[in-house]
Amino acid sequence: MPFNEAESLKIARENCGGLDDDKDLIHVMSSGRNGEGREVQMPLQRAPSLAPSLATSLAPSLGTSLAQRSWGEPGFLPLHAGFRDRFVLPPEPKYCCQACRLVLCNPRQTECGHRFCETCIADLLSGPHAVCPADMEPLFEDKIFRDVCCNREIMALKVFCRSEKNGCREQMSLQQVMDHLTVCPYFEVPCPLGKCKEKMMRKDMPDHLSRKCRHRESTCEFCKHKMAQTELQKHKETVCPAFPVVCPNSCTYSSILRSELQRHQQDCPKAQVTCSFHRYGCTFKGLNQEMKEHDSSFVSEHLRLMVAKNTTLEAKVEDVKGELQERYKVLPGLNARLMEVESHHEDMREKNRQVEQKLANMQKQLSSHSEKLMELEMEVRSLRAAREEMETLRGAVESIRSRVAALEGGRGPNPGPHTLGSLETQVSRHDNVLSMHEIRLADMDLRFQVLETASFNGTLIWKIRDYKRRKQEAVGSKTLSLYSQPFYTGYFGYKMCARVYLNGDGMGKGTHLSLFFVVMRGEYDALLTWPFKQKVTLMLMDQGPARKHLGDAFKPDPNSSSFRRPTADMNIASGCPLFVAQTVLENGTYIKDDTIFIKVTVDTSDLPDP
Repeated sequence: MPFNEAESLKIARENCGGLDDDKDLIHVMSSGRNGEGREVQMPLQRAPSLAPSLATSLAPSLGTSLAQRSWGEPGFLPLHAGFRDRFVLPPEPKYCCQACRLVLCNPRQTECGHRFCETCIADLLSGPHAVCPADMEPLFEDKIFRDVCCNREIMALKVFCRSEKNGCREQMSLQQVMDHLTVCPYFEVPCPLGKCKEKMMRKDMPDHLSRKCRHRESTCEFCKHKMAQTELQKHKETVCPAFPVVCPNSCTYSSILRSELQRHQQDCPKAQVTCSFHRYGCTFKGLNQEMKEHDSSFVSEHLRLMVAKNTTLEAKVEDVKGELQERYKVLPGLNARLMEVESHHEDMREKNRQVEQKLANMQKQLSSHSEKLMELEMEVRSLRAAREEMETLRGAVESIRSRVAALEGGRGPNPGPHTLGSLETQVSRHDNVLSMHEIRLADMDLRFQVLETASFNGTLIWKIRDYKRRKQEAVGSKTLSLYSQPFYTGYFGYKMCARVYLNGDGMGKGTHLSLFFVVMRGEYDALLTWPFKQKVTLMLMDQGPARKHLGDAFKPDPNSSSFRRPTADMNIASGCPLFVAQTVLENGTYIKDDTIFIKVTVDTSDLPDP
């Protein structure tokens, strides 16, 4: 909050001599801002203890209107060093600073007995190995104190007015300078009118405001309107309604009020006018005084023009009647067409109702998919049993092979080729059957895993187990990121997944968990709208009772390659490198049983059908 001059004077007196020895705490406050951008008041320092950055901390403590002014303006304390006022009597050497040699300002006394201005001692302390310039003794900030007694004596010294160069001959104590400058008639002050930038002595201000200021208020002698002096002449020449002007037609009226000029133009005898029958074909143009003679002498010609115009209008009316009759003949056909359109509209309504019915049936079919998934699970279980049977069959085949090898080793020089060939054929057939079953079983396992975890409503709930182990793998650069299972906006919609960096990525590496959204190549991309434009919400689920989930949302950038139609298995991931700080994640209730849950939601409310 800025200080006014009265408050500045009060603070200056407190700093320079208004405090007792046992009450030397300076309560000067400086406006500042806290981390949230709000203004707060911060205490700066205690007088006995001078901080190393004293030179910079003193300026705010003096107030904006007190210290940060040039010497000629009504600021009491100088910006730097001591007082530059002209004293009535030469000041004694004990009142002068050992550094700047001026009269002390806020004197500080060192351990060696020498006095310095507050800003001068701050400059000395800011350098390495500070020493007193008078006796080269080392200076220590904790052994420098404020000399209140000396300050009072200095403030009582007589000085000439700071406006002495302008003619003021007043003398006063240094402490009374500010009180005098507020009333000194020789002190230079700016013109109170905002647009005027001139400065003059206070005693000359009334004459300046009444006669000399170009921006003073003046009154128009014609319309009595008040305005700035600089605008008065332009007002008279352009807009003043009572200003006398000359008729542009140079008629006998030499002076007309500007507000009555337009009405005068209608009656001016020398104004150029057009015959009132010009719309019927009369081309006469002349002065107002000639128009009456023209009207009286051309009556028959005006009547002839009106008759010709009337005849033309009657012919046009007949043409319009004929055109209207032709349009009336078309109306029955238009009416029939309108009936057809209404009938077509009814058909469209019926088709729309049928489509809605189909959608309801499709929803019922979707609800039955859970039962089909159960049946598929049973089939997979049977296939697993078949796998066990195949393992048994594999063991039998191996046994047969060993027996065949034994037979081949125990035969004489003329073995029976037909028996051995049949055994090899049987073994080969068993191998083929076993391979086909293994391929089918692997395919069914993959389909079952996808169907078991896939979501078709645009929402993914991703459960990540073994968080500590996976985090250590990310820290050790073994597994930097994890991909979730795919999820969809519908059975024929966009295919998507999530990607997480447990140890952060980019700007969040080592400090945050980074979460990204990935658009994948799907089977129905050719039927979908590109680029991908749906709103995406990323959320870390709170497993505690408060349920304070952490989330962020974004709208895809249509110009980004991350949301165009995929040409590879998946596009470049897009999301939040600084999604959540690791300290917040690991110190809260977001991890439970070494497991975290991540939720990704894609807005499907305005998604068009493929």
